[in-house]
Amino acid sequence: MLIAFNKPFGVLCQFRPQPWRPTLADFIDVPRVHPAGRLDLDSEGLLLLTDDGALQARIASPRHKLAKVYWAQVEGVPTGAALQALREGVDLGDFHTLPARARRIDEPAGLWPRDPPIRYRASIPTSWLELTLREGKNRQVRRMTAKVGFPTLRLVRAAVGRVGLEGLAPGCWREIDPRAPWDRQ
Repeated sequence: MLIAFNKPFGVLCQFRPQPWRPTLADFIDVPRVHPAGRLDLDSEGLLLLTDDGALQARIASPRHKLAKVYWAQVEGVPTGAALQALREGVDLGDFHTLPARARRIDEPAGLWPRDPPIRYRASIPTSWLELTLREGKNRQVRRMTAKVGFPTLRLVRAAVGRVGLEGLAPGCWREIDPRAPWDRQ
């Protein structure tokens, strides 16, 4: 079984109940599924879950280099030099990121409002980036954009392989055929 879930902001990527935060158990009542990778508490978007350990490893492990697409709303308007640095890979101190696809985009169509909304500053514009990574270290996108001078204010995972968020509202999920070629990109 393979499930695509649109994780809302503020939801923990675990099934164990927490008295202070919603968890996956508050949205998904399917026995024996586990997240294949994770999204931080303050990130939103596509999370894949499965009951197949080998499939879980294939999705989550960086050695399989499965493309993951992120939409990042950043503070400021990234320069060409900043985008080129993201494309070439960024030295984050503890590791150097692999090259990523990076481009400026308009605010994604159909994007839901975040609750709570990001902070707004009248004197500092925001803009959107689309980043495609084939690795997934802890808080990597946020660290990359901050390193090139444009901190992430909102982060949404839009796709994993060919599975995307289309038609999937926050807090909702759908089953994906694990035998379909969803993992090619």
